[in-house]
Amino acid sequence: SGWASNSNYALIGALRAVAQTISYEVTLAIILLSTLLMSGSFNLSTLITTQEHLWLLLPSWPLAMMWFISTLAETNRTPFDLAEGESELVSGFNIEYAAGPFALFFMAEYTNIIMMNALTTTIFLGTTYD
Repeated sequence: SGWASNSNYALIGALRAVAQTISYEVTLAIILLSTLLMSGSFNLSTLITTQEHLWLLLPSWPLAMMWFISTLAETNRTPFDLAEGESELVSGFNIEYAAGPFALFFMAEYTNIIMMNALTTTIFLGTTYD
């Protein structure tokens, strides 16, 4: 969206967003790998079966907190909303968009939040087959 809008402000905002996303994706991948290694398999059903008696949230409390902070950064929530500086006059990478495309950007952002919450619940709290 930063390059397509042909605006320097949007390009700078998009570069900040990409840099932040890439840097926190690494921590999310390492935490996910650690959690999957604790469950003993890379299969999602095995991860869920592992958590029938004890959630992985309890033995891996520091990993869960690091995961939580990384998901806040990944979804551009309050302390990490550098790409979309609301105190600025311009709104980061979506400066040149209005109406439909602007709404689609925010729908995609909130869909990302819902998906990260579902993934967090599955990884650290397990789910049920019932």
